[in-house]
Amino acid sequence: MFTKNIVGGEFSSEGKSTFQSFNPELNRHNAELFFEATSVEAARAAKLAKIGFEKFQKVDHDKRASFLRSIRSEMERDKTIILDAFCAESGLSRERGEKEFTRTVFQLSSFADLVEKNEWIEASIDTSDHPAVPDLRKQLFGIGPVLVFGASNFPLAYSTMGGDSVAALAAGCPVIVKAHPSHAKTSGLVASAVLRAIVKNDMPPEIFSHLYAVDFKVAHQLVQHEAVKAVGFTGSFHGGKALFDLANNRKHPIPVFAEMGSVNPTIVFTENNEDKYDAWAQVLSQSMLTDAGQFCTNPGLIFIQKSSTSKLFIHQLEELFLNEAPKCMLNSSIAETFREKKQKLLAADLGVFKQSTNEVRENYGAQAFLKVDAETFIREEQLREEVFGSFSVLIEFETYLEILSCLEVIEGQLTGSVFVSEEQMKNYRELIQQLTSKVGRVILNGVPTGVRVCPSMNHGGPFPATTDSRFTAVGIDSIYRFARPVSFQNFPDDLLPKALRNKNSFGIARRINGEWTKKDVG
Repeated sequence: MFTKNIVGGEFSSEGKSTFQSFNPELNRHNAELFFEATSVEAARAAKLAKIGFEKFQKVDHDKRASFLRSIRSEMERDKTIILDAFCAESGLSRERGEKEFTRTVFQLSSFADLVEKNEWIEASIDTSDHPAVPDLRKQLFGIGPVLVFGASNFPLAYSTMGGDSVAALAAGCPVIVKAHPSHAKTSGLVASAVLRAIVKNDMPPEIFSHLYAVDFKVAHQLVQHEAVKAVGFTGSFHGGKALFDLANNRKHPIPVFAEMGSVNPTIVFTENNEDKYDAWAQVLSQSMLTDAGQFCTNPGLIFIQKSSTSKLFIHQLEELFLNEAPKCMLNSSIAETFREKKQKLLAADLGVFKQSTNEVRENYGAQAFLKVDAETFIREEQLREEVFGSFSVLIEFETYLEILSCLEVIEGQLTGSVFVSEEQMKNYRELIQQLTSKVGRVILNGVPTGVRVCPSMNHGGPFPATTDSRFTAVGIDSIYRFARPVSFQNFPDDLLPKALRNKNSFGIARRINGEWTKKDVG
């Protein structure tokens, strides 16, 4: 049944068009045929989501928390077959699948805990003793049905029941998942687990739909449907920007929370740090190589300070990076695009281009780097474009002013890293300030890959890294993307939402007349 679409909690296969996912490791199609959603099915999913939203808002927070935990249990029951599909459709290792599965179910538990406590709604009460001054009470509510796009590079953690979907459900928003065709079986198995959890927890079936489509027609239709109130997307700049433009051209525009990639500037101060070269080269090369570099946090720009020994550091990094065996990429299209972008930069003849000479199998990506000087980097805009895969531009700079000039031309990014001794760091406060204005996460002596899922993580950044730098796409605070505040003025107590009534029946922290307390309104 996982090969069919799910429309408002029901399996559906009204269309005649089918497709197969692809195994990039074996270079052949997988066996299952998946039914592409029709425009009629897509429209019905959106209309049912609107109905589901009205029902879901009436579900108490503790039941919503139990629902999220139940999804985790259902996924864990099917873990083996989910991971089998994960590996067969992505070219990624079983070890990576285990890690991503753990991250995915951890997110479900984290949001369940958040919803159970019910303090994320930020209940605020300002009473009044004067008839001319209104009594005001405010809290957050779910924004409405959310359309979520599965990410090509995260078949679990940012797909069917990944961060976007879990955050939306936690906020009380129905979810319509547009599955990524590259990992359709993985997505469908997770969707089936969600469906079982809906039945077991007596949730409104309309709160979940899961649609297959290879082209962009269904996706564009859903973005423009009046019932959809927000979009979650992780992918390329061109894909995210297209959805953003569609959503803003609607009669009633909606927010698109698109994470669209990043080149993650990484700055290495080599002078007087020779004793750190080995460790720095090791951690950087591994960050550049992990899973064929197919991360939005891959260090794509590495700025290296010229010094009397910097050539030694570059040589160490080069040896570690280029001698590693090439890895399988997510699909043949991504592998081909990777080759084309490398070839384009090689043909541009902007600097020293080096590539792994190890044997490269079909759908594998040979890691490479391009070394240029700072002047060339500042002049050539194409050097600042993301190459999705194990590829980095190495930029040698000579002075502090030169590295500041390089950072000046860089657009918004997810992360920025600095490798430097703590003693030297005191001299580079201006650089940190400049990085802070450009990125969502500043890292000292560490790499951007390996995103920790916790409340203090910020996974976002200024455009074009994301379409809204005010929010994170990782961690429980990502729930705020799919929520909006509503104030109630001069309402009688029994007509207020439970969390805003005089008696604090939920026992949550509320801001009453400017002070956070768990007391009742006196």
